[in-house]
Amino acid sequence: MNTATAKLKARKRYNYAAFLYISPWLIGMLAFQLYPFIASLVYSFTRFSILTPPKLVGLQNFIQIFSDDKTFLQSLKVTLIYVFIAVPAKLAFALFIAMVLNLKIRYVNFYRTVYYMPSILGGSVAVSILWKFLFARQGLINQLFSTLHLPRIDWLGNPDLALYTISLLTVWQFGSSMVIFLAGLKQIPRDLYDAATVDGSGRIRTFMNITLPLITPMIFFNLIMQMVNAFQQFTPAFVITNGGPMKATYLYGLMIYENAFNFFKMGYASALSWILFAIMMAFTAMVFKSSPYWTHYEDGEN
Repeated sequence: MNTATAKLKARKRYNYAAFLYISPWLIGMLAFQLYPFIASLVYSFTRFSILTPPKLVGLQNFIQIFSDDKTFLQSLKVTLIYVFIAVPAKLAFALFIAMVLNLKIRYVNFYRTVYYMPSILGGSVAVSILWKFLFARQGLINQLFSTLHLPRIDWLGNPDLALYTISLLTVWQFGSSMVIFLAGLKQIPRDLYDAATVDGSGRIRTFMNITLPLITPMIFFNLIMQMVNAFQQFTPAFVITNGGPMKATYLYGLMIYENAFNFFKMGYASALSWILFAIMMAFTAMVFKSSPYWTHYEDGEN
């Protein structure tokens, strides 16, 4: 056996070993991501109730959504309001906490861990139930208000407040964005701040002229990720308010869930999912299109 043949066999064994190591992820991706993705596209053109075989109906599901389904526009409106409330508030709060944790203070590592904990818990059912108890009519927040002789507020029963209340849950889970902002803040050269101090620049001007432009790549990344997550939000609306009151918190994800598993209209729910996918792609494309005008990179390119 010559040297070239031996090297070829060794490379093949190396490739087989590599495929063996990535096979769990590959199988999971094919079974739980790629197949459902393609299947939902096929089902969106069918009438499929899970209990009966799918029947091809063409564009009928999409026509019904845009022409006859009154809850579609309400759900889309609520979801867009939710995205425009939760995402900027979450990013602003994450940036503020990141700037605080970037200061030289004692036990800073402990504080970073504590502030990251809500993101580890995530939007779980348990956290949503806790949020429901906190903001219930007789919940802890209102009991605290009563102790301070302040009027009780119907956080979850008032259509004008319910969406803001569940948005707070998303803002509370700011840890992942905070970590990314913190990493970006640590990359800013200290010399720039020293020069600004010598020039007599105040804190607000320094933030606007140095800090903010240099972390715009992190803002861009966080904006995309959190926007996509917000469009797909489901758990808070389902667990805390079940879409009420008066469908004030009827998020798009809840509408998809109800059509699929309450009404057994899987084909219709698949069509709704692909409309949501198109909306998310459109918003993502708009953010990418606008990024050259406000995103600054160290190499000087926008």
